[in-house]
Amino acid sequence: MARFRWHGGDELATQAARMQQELDRLLSSLRPGGSLWSTPRADVYPAINVYKDDEGFIVRAEIPGTDPKAVDLEVTGDTLTLRGERRPPEVPDGASFHRREREFGRFRRSLTLPEQVDSSKVTASFHSGVLEVRLPHAEQAKRRRIAVKAE
Repeated sequence: MARFRWHGGDELATQAARMQQELDRLLSSLRPGGSLWSTPRADVYPAINVYKDDEGFIVRAEIPGTDPKAVDLEVTGDTLTLRGERRPPEVPDGASFHRREREFGRFRRSLTLPEQVDSSKVTASFHSGVLEVRLPHAEQAKRRRIAVKAE
């Protein structure tokens, strides 16, 4: 393979470094958690925390600005699906965004829990922009103590 030496100065290297930085910035915005021009990503919104206690699972989803009546929850076996829509904010006439980081639009999150839940006893509440879903363990998934009989 032939090798060539460039003697044109550092200008080309500087431009290449700038292009690399801009490409890195653009690609980092496409990673999970980032957004390119505030485009909603259905796989990361809303942010969800899942807890497990003796009674079952507690799922908390941050959905500020969403009407709780427009949220649809579905439980099938060990899978919880959350659907909804956050409306875009109203912007005064003649105004334009300087920065827009809050996502809006339709969202859908599904998560598989490590155990079956009793879908007939699931409850949901909404307070201060946080949806809390309580999913009790199914009877067959509850822990039981087994007495050992000695003969």
